[in-house]
Amino acid sequence: MTDRVPQRNPWLVLAGFFGVVAVVAVVAALAATSAKDVYARLEQPSWAAPATWFGPVWTVLYGTIALAGWLYWRTDGETRGFAAYGIGLLANLLWTPLFFEGGAAKAALVDIVVLDVVVVVTIVLFARRSKAAAALLVPYLAWILYATALNTAIVALN
Repeated sequence: MTDRVPQRNPWLVLAGFFGVVAVVAVVAALAATSAKDVYARLEQPSWAAPATWFGPVWTVLYGTIALAGWLYWRTDGETRGFAAYGIGLLANLLWTPLFFEGGAAKAALVDIVVLDVVVVVTIVLFARRSKAAAALLVPYLAWILYATALNTAIVALN
């Protein structure tokens, strides 16, 4: 008699990925209650995005992050890929409280550089099993690279 591994309902797992990413989004939202005022008080480069862009952009990105994790899971993804994905979610979760509530733009800059590297590693690991999962993370990488440049400029100007 062989032991059978119970099959997980893929739709419940997808809901789980969205749930975990939603926790990150909610923490960011709670830590960003004063973000509009803080952002407006900062000296910013001319190419800084208006504060009104951040909510809609992050809503879409959080959805693609969750979907990417699920697509990778569907391939029986390796532990390293999930470890990188989880570390990336943690670094993402830390940035907003550091920058807006903690007033620690330099610490937030270190955090987002770590996030940049981790997302690149995650894309590489995901691409080995799912090109679609990796591709879904590319807009996220582009946005956080822009955010890294903006964070760098804000540190320099303030």
